Amino acid sequence: QDKDTKMTEFWLISAPGEKTCQQTWEKLHAATTKHNNLSTNSKFNIPDLKVGTLDVLVGLSDELAKLDAFVESVVKKVAQYMADVLEDSKDKVQENLLANGGKVLTTILEIDKSFKNNSSSLDTVPFLFIFKGVNQIDNDLKARASAYNNLKGNLQNLERKNAGSLLTRSLADIVKKEDFVLDSEYLVTLLVIVPKSNYNDWVKQYETLAEMIVPRSSNVLFEDQDSYLCNVTLFKKAVDDFKHKAREYKFMVRDFQYNEEEMKADKEEMNRLSTDKKKQFGPLVRWLKVNFSEAFIAWIHVKALRVFVESVLRYGLPVNFQAMLLQPNKKTMKKLREVLYELYKHLDSSAAAIIDATMDIPGLNLSQQEYYPYVYYKIDCNLLEFK
Repeated sequence: QDKDTKMTEFWLISAPGEKTCQQTWEKLHAATTKHNNLSTNSKFNIPDLKVGTLDVLVGLSDELAKLDAFVESVVKKVAQYMADVLEDSKDKVQENLLANGGKVLTTILEIDKSFKNNSSSLDTVPFLFIFKGVNQIDNDLKARASAYNNLKGNLQNLERKNAGSLLTRSLADIVKKEDFVLDSEYLVTLLVIVPKSNYNDWVKQYETLAEMIVPRSSNVLFEDQDSYLCNVTLFKKAVDDFKHKAREYKFMVRDFQYNEEEMKADKEEMNRLSTDKKKQFGPLVRWLKVNFSEAFIAWIHVKALRVFVESVLRYGLPVNFQAMLLQPNKKTMKKLREVLYELYKHLDSSAAAIIDATMDIPGLNLSQQEYYPYVYYKIDCNLLEFK
């Protein structure tokens, strides 16, 4: 598919059956393909659900609008979290969601088949079942995201400790046992951060910054962009004096005790978190994939039920309408709207006044303000695009 002309936005519309519903479909298809393919069209078959009273239908219309908004929000959340979890490979998001043009289309059209097994009364259409299922996904997502984010956060904190400048970063993975005089009653080894620009001063002066410094006891253990990490050994009682003098020359003594046990524990903790994160990653992505699909399918079911209820409310009984799924071409959306308007304006005399006002106002709340003489619901899969 040509990415520039295809949109991952679908219009689910319905129009009353003419002599037959097939005729309604053929008329729409001819009108939109006559002007160089304004949209890709498919029939969307919704079974004849048994209809209750008008009051019941009006009530259902409101319930479905709320359910639609809720299910859409969960679909978005699952997609967004998939993007978060895949971190650097956001381009893989589309593969893991069924949200790129072609796949979406197949998924939506497969859903109308599943309706065929569901020609029950509208009152018993499983609203609660859809709500419970999607609510469960929402709650599970919160729990799983919270556990994984904690793990990720702890790991990032440890990684942050091991990065950054020599003044702040952990030195545990840099220094070795042989860099220190350990277990001496009188002597201690300090670690000093020496700016590269002052290194010559350090070499000349460190032995005389205080009394009782072990000659030639300093080596460069590590360097970053700006500084060297040096060790120096001296008598314990000279430490305070040495620190004070060193500061005057911008040599910073790091507060560091060589403790093998602690350093080992830190390293083990990091390995443990890193392993845990890797272990959880695969199952989490699989869960997101499966439940994205579940939530998405539930969302399309709700849209289809809305089309059914709205069509009966608009076009009356007996039930006689054709639902159709259009995938507009990006560049000709306005033209497509005009063609649909010409095709269906006879359905509603008041539509003429409204159509121009709402034509190009983005961000209108569809359920309340955007009005067309035909039944129209947008399935906006652009929500699921992550760059």
